[in-house]
Amino acid sequence: MLRFITVILAAALLNWSPAFADDSRTGRFVFSDWSGPPLTIHFIEPSAEAMADAPVVIVMHGVDRNADDYAANWRGLVREHGFRVYAPEFSDADFPGAAMYNLGGIGTDGPYAYSAIEPLFSAISERGGSAEGYYLFSHSAGAQFVHRAVLFEDLPRLITAFSANAGWYTLPDADTAWPYGLDGVPVDDVAVGQWLGRPLVVLLGDQDTDPRDRNLRRTAEAMAQGEHRYARGAYFMRAARDRAAELGVPFSWTAYNVPGVAHDNAGMAQAAALLIALDAEETDGEDE
Repeated sequence: MLRFITVILAAALLNWSPAFADDSRTGRFVFSDWSGPPLTIHFIEPSAEAMADAPVVIVMHGVDRNADDYAANWRGLVREHGFRVYAPEFSDADFPGAAMYNLGGIGTDGPYAYSAIEPLFSAISERGGSAEGYYLFSHSAGAQFVHRAVLFEDLPRLITAFSANAGWYTLPDADTAWPYGLDGVPVDDVAVGQWLGRPLVVLLGDQDTDPRDRNLRRTAEAMAQGEHRYARGAYFMRAARDRAAELGVPFSWTAYNVPGVAHDNAGMAQAAALLIALDAEETDGEDE
């Protein structure tokens, strides 16, 4: 049975309060040390003192390509948890449509958007701090990017990927045509098994249930996954769990139910931030 875990959004219930002064700095820089076109990176960084041990969160924007807004949603979370946040901007000019952003350019001559992530983390590391890995988060169209990037790209320094409220999914099904499944792309059972064993968290707002949302894809293949985003996320998790059982491989993904949140990046970011903070705290404890 699919297990959903309720994320409690009130940090006070965890006896937490903002622990970092509101002296974070915001800005942007151009990142070009990868195989694709230059990307503008919007960032929020804590004070120089807090920077040393700050967890790195790479935030992917949605369909509007508004990386600045996505980064801004993390401003209070940087203050509360001491994160470092970096939101790359994949412009519609360089990465037109879902084919080049959500789908990463797979099946085209490129640029291949997924391949920017690891080089970007290297550039982030050069800005200071001691983080050995990063968290990857996004919502909606960016959530599509995230769950596919975990399949198609080698991400050796990824700690956990968070895919929140995706509109539709690529299923681990070799009989369903790409991009709804894997028929037509060079992915074998070994690669699928590795995908299912990677650290992916699917976040689902339990109010993201509007079947008439203007941005919701309504192709026959998408509708077969469910009538709204919440249903499609549950379908995706069931399909992945069943495929892992068929292949006899570990299933490492987790679905988290976020109560009271609809199709809202800010609300889902709060849920992801609590999970990241808890994970970072546990990791620090293991090192002591």
